[in-house]
Amino acid sequence: MKTTRNTTAKTTILEIIKHSDVALSHTEIQTLSNNICDRVTIYRVLDRLVGEDVIHKIVNLDGTIKYASCHHAHNEVEHTHNHIHFSCEKCHAVTCLDTVEPTFKMPSNYLVKAVNFTLSGLCPSCL
Repeated sequence: MKTTRNTTAKTTILEIIKHSDVALSHTEIQTLSNNICDRVTIYRVLDRLVGEDVIHKIVNLDGTIKYASCHHAHNEVEHTHNHIHFSCEKCHAVTCLDTVEPTFKMPSNYLVKAVNFTLSGLCPSCL
């Protein structure tokens, strides 16, 4: 069994992401954490949380990487992040639409390992 280190920075960053309704960038996380640690430590914590499958990365349409909490049952051994992300063109919020699963057809000689669907438009708050 893999052991994980729990630090104040890791706990704080995870709580910030878990309680956010939108995906957050590194800069947003650093601001919300009241600069609890330096930016390099935040990157390391984010990489560790992604590796532990507690959060997932979203590459926004402008190339910005954002992070969101995984919403899966604790007893799931493996889960996927095959859901749609929505990027608002006005407020720039990125949200996970966990109940919307993308569908696509791939030729049989391809093996898909990850899916990243991001749609853009206006979110309900900006309509």
